[in-house]
Amino acid sequence: MRVMADQVNSSAGEDAWKSVRDQYPAQEPLLNLNNAAVSPPPLAVEKAMIDAYRFISRNPDYNMWSKLDTALPAIKHDLAELIDCWPDEIALNRNSSEGLSTAIFGIPLDKGDQVIASDWDYPSVRAGWLQRAQRDGIEVVNCAFNLLDGDDGIVEAYVKAMTPRTRVLQLTHMYHWNGGVLPIERLCGIARERNIITIVDGAQTFAQMPISFRKLDCDFFITSLHKWLGAPVGNGMLIVNRRRIDETWPLLAPFDQPAVGVDKFDHWNLGTYNSAIQSGIAPAVQLHKEIGGSRIHARLRELTRYWIEHARSIPGFRLHTPIDTDELGAIGLFSIDGLDMRRLEIHLREKYRVHVKYRKVKDIEGLRVSPHVYMMKSDLDIFVSALRDALATSAVPFAL
Repeated sequence: MRVMADQVNSSAGEDAWKSVRDQYPAQEPLLNLNNAAVSPPPLAVEKAMIDAYRFISRNPDYNMWSKLDTALPAIKHDLAELIDCWPDEIALNRNSSEGLSTAIFGIPLDKGDQVIASDWDYPSVRAGWLQRAQRDGIEVVNCAFNLLDGDDGIVEAYVKAMTPRTRVLQLTHMYHWNGGVLPIERLCGIARERNIITIVDGAQTFAQMPISFRKLDCDFFITSLHKWLGAPVGNGMLIVNRRRIDETWPLLAPFDQPAVGVDKFDHWNLGTYNSAIQSGIAPAVQLHKEIGGSRIHARLRELTRYWIEHARSIPGFRLHTPIDTDELGAIGLFSIDGLDMRRLEIHLREKYRVHVKYRKVKDIEGLRVSPHVYMMKSDLDIFVSALRDALATSAVPFAL
C-alpha cells in the first residue's frame, strides 16, 4: 500500500488514482454510483474478513471470543485516531440505525420533554423518535427549513424551534438525500449553552471528510463503517461522549453486570455474532490513512464537480445539491424537468448498466449520484454519456 500512497501523494492526475482503483474489486455488472448506500470493501479488507471467517470455522467458540476479539481494543484505538475521540468512547455495532436507536431509546427523558428533529432526517430516525413520543409522552418538534437553505438560515430555524423544554437536538451531518451538510459545530455550540443533548447522524461524513469529534463536541456521533471507510457490511460505530455514558441506557441488556463504561453499548450484547466482520476494520483504516483523509475528501469533491459540470448542459437539468462549498462530498442529486426520474433510474440500470439511486423527500426528488475513490473520471463519462443517450432516444417514455 505504501507504493500506492506515494503515487497518490506525488500527483493529482488520473494516473495516480489508478493505483487506488487496483485496491478494490471490479464492480460488475453495474457501474456502481450508489456508494452512499454501501461501498465495496477494498481487496485487503475482503481477504481479512474471509480469512477470519475460515479461522473461526476451525474452533468457533474459542477462536471468536478468545482470539479475534482480542484485537478489538486496537481497532477502537485506530478509529479513535481517525475521528479524534477517546477509544473508551467508542462502541462497535452493526450500522448507523442501530447506533442511532441506542441514543434515541437510551437518553433519559420525561413526559413533556421536547426533542427537535427535521423532515430531512433519516426516516428511521424520525420513526424512532415518534415511537418514543407515543410510548413515553415526549414531544417531537419539527424544525422547518429548506434543504438548500444556507447555514445562517438553518441555524436560525433550529434556534427558533428551541424552548425551555428542549432536551435533545437531533442533527444530520450530511443528508443522504442530496449531500447537503449542516453547520454542526455551530449548532452543537448553541445546544451546549442551553444544556441540550446533541445527536449527530454522521453516516455519510465519517471517512468521506476529516472530522474531529472533539471539535464538534456533540454528545453522540453515529456512523456506518461500510460506507465511506469500506469496512465489511455490518460494521457501525457509536461514539458516546464521556459525559453521557453513565446516564444513557443501552439498547440491549448487557450480559455482564453491572454494566459500566462504553462496553454496555457494544455489539457483543447481541449474543452470538460474526466476529470475522470486525476483522476487516483494521485494513480499511490502514488504507484510509495511506491515502489520507483530506486527499480522499478532495478527490470525492473533484469527482462530484466533474460529472455535474459535464451533465448540467443537458436540457432541463436541475441540481439539488449545493456545490460551491468546501464541504461538498461525493453525493449529488439531480432531476430533469418534466421527466419521471424513477423510470429513468430503471432505464439507466437495465439498458446501460449504470446504477444510480432514486430519492424523494417532500417536494424534492431526483437521482442520487455518489462515486467513490476507486472510481475514475472515465467512469463518470460513461454515466453522463448514458444519461444523454437515454434522454435523446427515449425521452417520451420518461415524460410525466
